[in-house]
Amino acid sequence: VQLQASGGGLVQAGGSLRLSCAASGGTLRDYGVAWFRQAPGKEREFVAVIRQSSSTTYYADSVKGRFTISRDNARNVVYLQMISLNAEDTAAYYCAAGRPILSTIRNTEAYYYWGQGTQVTVSS
Repeated sequence: VQLQASGGGLVQAGGSLRLSCAASGGTLRDYGVAWFRQAPGKEREFVAVIRQSSSTTYYADSVKGRFTISRDNARNVVYLQMISLNAEDTAAYYCAAGRPILSTIRNTEAYYYWGQGTQVTVSS
C-alpha cells in the first residue's frame, strides 16, 4: 500500500487546513489509519487515528476538539480536518496505515505503511 499525504501549507494562527491521505495498491477501509506529526528536534507524535473495524476515532489531548479524522471509502482517502490552528501545531504531518490493537494505536511501530509527510506551518 502506498500512501500520499497532501494538503499542508502555511496558515495564520486560528486558521484551518484539511490534510488528505490517499492510498493506492490497497483499500484504506481495511486498515486503521493514523496521523502523526513531527516538529524539528522532536520525536514523532500521535495525532489521531480512525480504526479499521469500527471507524472509532481517537485523538491526542492536544488536538481534541480541534482536529477531526474521517474516511471517504469511495475515494479511498482519509482526511484530517484541522481548525483553530496554533504555532504548536507546526510540524510535518504523516499518515500511516496498519492494524493496531487498541493499546498500540499511539505507537509508530504499530503501522506498516507510511506516507511521505506534508508540512504544516502556523504563523503567529
